Amino acid sequence: MWRTRAAAACVICRSLAKSNYGIKRKSPLQNLHLVSRSIHHPYYPSSKFQRPPLRISIQQFSSLNRLPFHKTKLLNVKYGYQSYRNFWLARLASRLLRIRYIILGSAVGGGYTAKKTYDQWKDMMPDLDDYKWIVPDFIWELDEHIDFEKIIKALPDADDLAKLLPDFDKIGESFASLKGFFSPGSPGETAFRATDQGYDNDKQYKKVSDKEKIDQLQEELLRTQLKYQRMLERLEKENKELRKLVLQRDDKGIHQRKLKKSLIDMYSEVLDILSDYDASYNTQDHLPRVVVVGDQSAGKTSVLEMIAQARIFPRGSGEMMTRSPVKVTLSEGPHHVALFKDSSREFDLTKEEDLAALRNEIEIRMRNSVKEGCTVSTETISLSVKGPGLQRMVLVDLPGVISTVTSGMAPDTKETIFSISKAYMQNPNAIILCIQDGSVDAERSIVTDLVSQMDPQGKRTIFVLTKVDLAEKNVASPSRIQQIIEGKLFPMKALGYFAVVTGKGNSSESIESIKEYEEEFFQNSKLLKTSMLKAHQVTTKNLSLAVSDCFWKMVRESVEQQADAFKATRFNLETEWKNNYPRLRELDRNELFEKAKNEILDEVISLTQVTPKHWEEILQKTLWERVSTHVIENIYLPAAQTMNSGTFNTTVDIKLKQWTDKQLPNKAVEVAWETLQEEFSRFMTEPKGKEHDDIFDKLKQAVKEESIKRHKWNERAEDSLRVIQHNALEDRSISDKQQWDAAIHFMEETLQSRLKDTESVIEDMVGPDWKKRWMYWIGRTKEQNIRNETKNELEKLIKCNEEHAAYLANDEVTTVRKNLEARGITVDPCLIKDTWHQIYRRYFLKTALNHCNLCRRGFYYYQRHFVDSELECNDIVLFWRIQRMLAITANTLRQQLTNTEVRRLEKNVKEVLEDFAEDSEKKVKLLTGKRVQLAEDLKKVREIQEKLEAFIEALHQEK
Repeated sequence: MWRTRAAAACVICRSLAKSNYGIKRKSPLQNLHLVSRSIHHPYYPSSKFQRPPLRISIQQFSSLNRLPFHKTKLLNVKYGYQSYRNFWLARLASRLLRIRYIILGSAVGGGYTAKKTYDQWKDMMPDLDDYKWIVPDFIWELDEHIDFEKIIKALPDADDLAKLLPDFDKIGESFASLKGFFSPGSPGETAFRATDQGYDNDKQYKKVSDKEKIDQLQEELLRTQLKYQRMLERLEKENKELRKLVLQRDDKGIHQRKLKKSLIDMYSEVLDILSDYDASYNTQDHLPRVVVVGDQSAGKTSVLEMIAQARIFPRGSGEMMTRSPVKVTLSEGPHHVALFKDSSREFDLTKEEDLAALRNEIEIRMRNSVKEGCTVSTETISLSVKGPGLQRMVLVDLPGVISTVTSGMAPDTKETIFSISKAYMQNPNAIILCIQDGSVDAERSIVTDLVSQMDPQGKRTIFVLTKVDLAEKNVASPSRIQQIIEGKLFPMKALGYFAVVTGKGNSSESIESIKEYEEEFFQNSKLLKTSMLKAHQVTTKNLSLAVSDCFWKMVRESVEQQADAFKATRFNLETEWKNNYPRLRELDRNELFEKAKNEILDEVISLTQVTPKHWEEILQKTLWERVSTHVIENIYLPAAQTMNSGTFNTTVDIKLKQWTDKQLPNKAVEVAWETLQEEFSRFMTEPKGKEHDDIFDKLKQAVKEESIKRHKWNERAEDSLRVIQHNALEDRSISDKQQWDAAIHFMEETLQSRLKDTESVIEDMVGPDWKKRWMYWIGRTKEQNIRNETKNELEKLIKCNEEHAAYLANDEVTTVRKNLEARGITVDPCLIKDTWHQIYRRYFLKTALNHCNLCRRGFYYYQRHFVDSELECNDIVLFWRIQRMLAITANTLRQQLTNTEVRRLEKNVKEVLEDFAEDSEKKVKLLTGKRVQLAEDLKKVREIQEKLEAFIEALHQEK
């Protein structure tokens, strides 16, 4: 009986197994009971991180789950005929007792067997407790942060997945019917041959139906492929979210370790340094980067934005927006952000405000980089974009190639853009991303000829056709698009061809909406349905993957060769420095600037060490040189022509008051400022002996000039100085004989200096005297002879009247002229008056000097206010007032200099130095010479080589 039952069970199992054909078998581990699985995995129940059982995923993604399961009919097993017995109750009881014993025995035996098997498996399994450190801590904690049940529920079930697959039974029947119709000797062919009536109509109908079936099959296959693509994108999105979560946790320092710089960031730093490197030693930059070139408005920027997954570039309707090369470094990160290499501000690309600010900043940097009179710039703007799911690479967006220079552009704009594009594309390791507008005629393209010249074999060129949606709509023959993609319409060759859609032309479209539109377009496009384009040739996602793979392949092939080239260059530069400057330290331009900055600041501080006496002497002397002419000509001489002392003092007071109110304070401030400049220049240009380095001379001169230009004297100083000067000039009281003698000495020096100048003027007018004529063989000119005769006549006039006024009367001029004419000399009246001015000036100065000698003993009469005395020394009092005003003014200016203006000048110098430090062009212009350039090259080559070696090491570790 038991054998019969066992045979029946086997038949039933075989029937079930046959009914489930097409279902993938489970692994032996999956066929085990839950308890058996726990035997195989002793740590399975206690593990925090539990993966979903593999059988669930297999059931959901089985390719044949949609096939109907056949109902299994259990075989009617006959146990043989037994005669009917009347003792059926006893027979039933015995059977029940027997079943009880069988169940009890099976339970005991099975339990023993299971325990024995469990012990055997347990002994066979190794102890994994010592290897738990291999798995990072966050793996065990993922189940606390990730809801795997939610993810499993979000996945499609078996029925939904099964709907994605075509009905293979129907496909098989369709192919069988097709085979039947087209195979020789088939029933269909026999039927056609047997029937002649309606033969053509039936044949046409069959062909149409066959074509419809083929089209239907193709559409179904395409739809299935797109559904799988959509499912793959959904899974990638979930994977991106998980990676973002892991990266965020890693940023918070779960493992308490310092994160290394990413590989692409290390590579981007090398490119940034190379962009500033002057390759004067035949070491060219041949490191790979992706160069994006295309005609203007071909969609270069839009393709780059789709790859970066953000609208980061400024845009305009038809006008040139890309005015300088923009280097974009793409890398993966937990947050979608962008930042410039010279700024610490991060722009959140998920916020529209930050996106607008980023676009505005890029536009400002582009316009600032363009020099006056130009349209485009060669200066590169470096930008880094990080975000989850971004492909790691370095792209350079170049200005669009133009065919015609329009109004508002510089005349050389076209040639400049061509030269910039060629400079980037001539790099043998640069990947050229050639962008072609699919909505315009291919014959109008300019960039394809340029690319074919730089890469004739197309070994590093990737061709991208944009605006395919407009091209399919406008082009009459779709095969023309296929010819463009295959490169048959252009002379250029390419490594790969791609077709993309970058939106509907609306600048406000988001990246997600553009992706949806692109996917929807290619899903319904005839280009894919008719197999003109392959699935891997469409969408910007596939383009991004292909470009990234090509980029890293090129990097791995060329980076070590470039490192060796820079190593050789470094050796050459170090050898040259040792031979030319063996005793000098290698200081680059920035280090030299810092050294010069410290020297300049030390020299500014030296101004505070100047003694007060030195300041006052310089100020007093310079101020008197500046105002002495005004004092003599406009104050002293007019007052001296008066007849009495009262009129003299009144005239002097009025003129001194006018002078103090209008001119004197301003002149004093000018003198002080010029004195400060002269002292500052003296300290800056004074040689320092052996320590003097002439390489700083040009920089010091520029700093001095700029600081002086920026410095302005305190405006309130004139008002306070005016009051002080007015009070000083109002004082007439000379306290002692020493001051009286000092005033006389001051007056004598002034008058003697004026007399000497007057004598020199007269000598120039009349020529040399008889001694010089005989000694030096110098003669007089005709005009000098006339002036000499005029001088003699005027001297006779003064001798006749020693108290003559300062001006000649008209009758006196006539008398002199007639006397000269009587001797045959014709003289102009103006010449007579001009000669008289100098003759009388000399006479007056000599008279004033004689009066000074008389006033040396006049202090006693001064104290008595010249009562009962014929001696009047009011001119001595005037010069004492002037001298005292000069001393007080010099003292006041000295205090302003040392207390205020020197500090303000030091502040201006610091500001100038800070501005120069930020202006690299200014430093290059002011710090020049072979020594500076050699140190600069040596520093950059060392830095490039070290960074390249670090990058190569990291690249090998990643492998």
